[in-house]
Amino acid sequence: MQQLNPRQIKILEYIAKQKKASNANIISFLKNNVSRFTVLRDLDLLLQEGLIRKEGKGRAVNYLSLDSEINGFFEPTAYFSKEPDERKIKTGFDPKIINELPKLFSDKELEMLKESNNKYLARIKKIDKTFFKKEIERLTIELSWKSSQIEGNTYSLIDTEILIKDRIEARGHKKEEAIMILNHKNAIDYIFNDKDGFKKLDLFSIEKIHEMLTRGLGVNQSIRSGPVRIIGTRYIPIEGKTEIIRILHSALDKINSLKDPFSKALAIILMISYIQPFDDGNKRTARILGNAVLLANNICPLSYRGINEADYKKAVLLFYEQNSARFFKTLFIEQFKFAVDNYF
Repeated sequence: MQQLNPRQIKILEYIAKQKKASNANIISFLKNNVSRFTVLRDLDLLLQEGLIRKEGKGRAVNYLSLDSEINGFFEPTAYFSKEPDERKIKTGFDPKIINELPKLFSDKELEMLKESNNKYLARIKKIDKTFFKKEIERLTIELSWKSSQIEGNTYSLIDTEILIKDRIEARGHKKEEAIMILNHKNAIDYIFNDKDGFKKLDLFSIEKIHEMLTRGLGVNQSIRSGPVRIIGTRYIPIEGKTEIIRILHSALDKINSLKDPFSKALAIILMISYIQPFDDGNKRTARILGNAVLLANNICPLSYRGINEADYKKAVLLFYEQNSARFFKTLFIEQFKFAVDNYF
């Protein structure tokens, strides 16, 4: 996604507030400080980025806000400049977001993702089995490291490689950190070896991945009955095992009905993170499940190696608090391109 300048953000916020605005309305709002040509150029950019809609022709053209929260725009730096108690948010789970999951990607974004994946498919046809196996090992190590790091694990990438290859734990680290990384390795091996098992997602597959990732860490491995609270936000996930299972089934029905696997992968990552079905280990479960969906559909998996942990956490919080997946989607696309360019 292209970075917006302050004027473009101002135009976007005006259209969102008014719901509908003409060129003249927008120019007047900006107090004639910019030319009509500049405003039209800004509007074209906002249209290309999928941030607004347009209706009418010629002088009758109007610009409209999106009819979907899932792609709503929030500038992360400005949004998180306010403390959690100062932000106006959705404090509880909103089931309406499930029906917006088909709107996650635009046609243009899906075309770009498919073109990128075609490069991956063409490349893996040409490489020998030994190199392919080595690349799977490399991606497994780097994904185990980064996914664990997002959860606060302090192992370095080199220490992670030694742990996975030689089973030698790094000095000065807690035993639980080594267990977390090795659990990742086992779960990643599992999804590589059982690709067809994730063509359709179900509650069993979610619980299986969660169990593998949290084994030996003292985490309750069944769907939670009690409440959970999340650091840095006033958002409170669903409470009650029966209700959590009901919502999970509803989300899975919608996700399994999605036609493209990119949307399925991103949707399961977001919804497991949002629903928080377990006492702990939800986001790491979500990341591995997302990759399981990609692998089941012959798509290059993500290692998240190049992601900034703070950006990842902010993107998740934005989805919790505003149901906007835009920032997370941007990170997903960036990491997918990174994976295609750097593996296999």
